[in-house]
Amino acid sequence: MNILVLNGSPKGERSNSLRLTNAFLDGIRQKQNEFPSEIEKLNIAQMEINPCHGCFSCWKSTPGKCCVYDDMETVLEKILKADLIIWSFPLYYFGLPGKLKTVMDRQLPLTLPFMESGAQGGSHPSRYDMSEKKTVLISTCGFYTAKSNYDSLTAQFDRICGKGNYTALFCGEGELFSVDELSDRTEEYLETVRRAGAEYVSGGIKEETFAKLNEPLFEREVFERMADASWGITQDGEKEDYSLTFTKQMAALYNPASYGKADIVFDMDYTDIGKRYRVILGKSESRVTEPLEGKPATVIHTPFSVWKSIAAGEIDGADALMKHLYSVEGDFDILLRWSDYFGHNQDTAEAEKKIKSKEKTDMRCLLTPWCVFWIAASINNFWGGIISVFVCCLLPVIFYRNKKTVYDVISTALIGTFSVMLIINLPAVAAITLSYLAFGIMWSVSACFKIPLTAEYSMNDYGGENALSNSIFIKTNRILTAAWGVLYLLIPIWTYFIMLNPAANYIGIINSVIPAIMGVFTYWFQRWYPRKIAKGA
Repeated sequence: MNILVLNGSPKGERSNSLRLTNAFLDGIRQKQNEFPSEIEKLNIAQMEINPCHGCFSCWKSTPGKCCVYDDMETVLEKILKADLIIWSFPLYYFGLPGKLKTVMDRQLPLTLPFMESGAQGGSHPSRYDMSEKKTVLISTCGFYTAKSNYDSLTAQFDRICGKGNYTALFCGEGELFSVDELSDRTEEYLETVRRAGAEYVSGGIKEETFAKLNEPLFEREVFERMADASWGITQDGEKEDYSLTFTKQMAALYNPASYGKADIVFDMDYTDIGKRYRVILGKSESRVTEPLEGKPATVIHTPFSVWKSIAAGEIDGADALMKHLYSVEGDFDILLRWSDYFGHNQDTAEAEKKIKSKEKTDMRCLLTPWCVFWIAASINNFWGGIISVFVCCLLPVIFYRNKKTVYDVISTALIGTFSVMLIINLPAVAAITLSYLAFGIMWSVSACFKIPLTAEYSMNDYGGENALSNSIFIKTNRILTAAWGVLYLLIPIWTYFIMLNPAANYIGIINSVIPAIMGVFTYWFQRWYPRKIAKGA
């Protein structure tokens, strides 16, 4: 299959529409073994193509040949040779860019002058057999949606190709494809375009793929705030500093679904350019101000160049903080929840629904069977074992809405085993001591894993699974998990000796005191350690 791409963007290879076209071609190449293709691309803006003279020489004097000698002769030859013609262009004033429209006008030599009988409204028949040629239109526009904005253009192609005889991939919010800071979202869309290309040559683009392509990259309010900010001018037409434009665009990504009980106020202090802006995340929207009144909860001290690199995904924000490329003053939680505040949600109502419905882990599911076993078993061996087994059976019912971790499963299995040991009258000192040892080993081994035990549960307070990609969050939890592991490796030592004297009945209570103190330490450390790193720049 011979594929001809007519790139009508004046930007040439820098065209946002061409990025979609290239992704579509990538999808076709994925099927190269099944559907071999030769692809040729013409950057129309760089070619010498003059306007049609309207002389009709191509009909009368030199049939099929234009009297204007320029690059259009080459274009016509390639159109006749192609099996698939892809028109790639941005939407200009609800139509084709000027030079690409000239290409369309100059196709007159491909038709005959005689009227085609029966054609509604009148038409001219093709000079050549074009019945087997296929046409695809790929275009981006600067509005939040493609819907209704292409009506005049599709009406023209309906007349030329025949209604339903071409495939159109129209994408709103096209300028976002050139914004590096939004590459996560735009790459997701481009992947769908690749899938569309593969499906096209395999029999046709599926309805669900078309539906995905018709989804906006961002909801209307978010896109229009970013678009308005991108011009870098005020409503009065005054030019504003690029750092302010950048900050406004960043703030435009704010997801109101993440709003808590009060406004989030933080300052961006760009240390290398001497600029500082206040960002306020409210209940329904965000705003950026220059006059700084009052004290913010957080100040991010960063070189502007560093933050731009973080926003573009060139460097990881948490890693940059660990390397002291920037620092944070005040409440550090905003950075741990950054992906919640500035996540790329397309629909706020849908985002809120997903946040509420998403399964979460619960540490009570992990700790309950252990605590019940240690207290009940120390009071009465047999009934302590029975009660513990009953609790293990009841846990899946109580926490049925929660996401289970591997540690929840292991804990239930271990407590079940130790409870059976007591029920069949094995020495309580062995069962209880071994239970503390097993608990300590589980925590200690977990500290060596990619995701330490405490992170599996505390992530719920820091943006869910997004927190697991934050190196500071993981390091904090790795230290805490190791500390808890060491504690529970030590507890079996004194537990064994206490169990051999009259104080054995109180071992559960005794061993609850130190963990309670450790819990207070954990609460403090989770906040202190990240702040220590943040202030270390």
